[in-house]
Amino acid sequence: MEKTVNQRAWLLVLPVLVLVAFSSIIPMMTVVNYSFQDSFGENIFFWVGLEWYQELLRSERLWDALGRQLLFSFTILMIEIPLGILVALSMPKKGISASICLVLMSLPLLIPYNVVGTIWQVFGRADIGLLGRVLSDLGISYNYSQNAFDAWVTVIIMDVWHWTSLVALLAYAGLRSIPKAYYQAAMIDQASRWSVFRYIELPKMRGVLMIAILLRFMDSFMIYTEPFVLTGGGPGNATTFLSIDLVKMALGQFDLGPAAAFSLMYFLVILLISYVFYTVMITIDKDEAKQ
Repeated sequence: MEKTVNQRAWLLVLPVLVLVAFSSIIPMMTVVNYSFQDSFGENIFFWVGLEWYQELLRSERLWDALGRQLLFSFTILMIEIPLGILVALSMPKKGISASICLVLMSLPLLIPYNVVGTIWQVFGRADIGLLGRVLSDLGISYNYSQNAFDAWVTVIIMDVWHWTSLVALLAYAGLRSIPKAYYQAAMIDQASRWSVFRYIELPKMRGVLMIAILLRFMDSFMIYTEPFVLTGGGPGNATTFLSIDLVKMALGQFDLGPAAAFSLMYFLVILLISYVFYTVMITIDKDEAKQ
């Protein structure tokens, strides 16, 4: 007797598919369409082919922004991942103190991006900001609005303050999932604290750390609001990352064609680097599992 397959369950998924089509696929198709055309206004377009892509690939503006973006993303990864692990290892494992720590660690993640930029904008001012005033009283020259190095340091510290909590919470979740039997075996073998971390805790946290690295890389590579509110991309172009440069091109100059091509190249770069991250980490994980 032939079994009848009921496909009506797909009707339950149809509203979600329609919503995704309108919210992502159709806008993406519009951006792709704009990237191959030019316009002189009044909704009149004409075909230019790959002209915008070729122009962007020859543009120093794109490569400079990409270099700043990569430097920023890898810098904050090098800081936030080890710092988040250290914070997670220092947090209490149980009791009311653990609950309090979890709540406090979650607070920076609840602050909206524009508020974070505003907080640090005021915090770093030499006339009214605590940080700027303290550094000025100590005789340290600091001005994030005029000095490129100061602007870079401020943006990096701001991002570390905002997002290290995410890495710490993920690492803490990984630590709490480790069975107590592993620690009991380590105590029997009289393993050192470093050995426990190297051979027990770090391997067991590898999955959540991979998620943390991917999330933080993608988010840092798309950062816009915080540095825009803090420095506006300045001084000069010192903190003009890809997202800020894209907004300036699309809204400031209203170059829809180049901006559309820019956004697609931006998306592909994020997708490619994230895929490389994921592939490398999965390969390392498989190699260590075989050993």
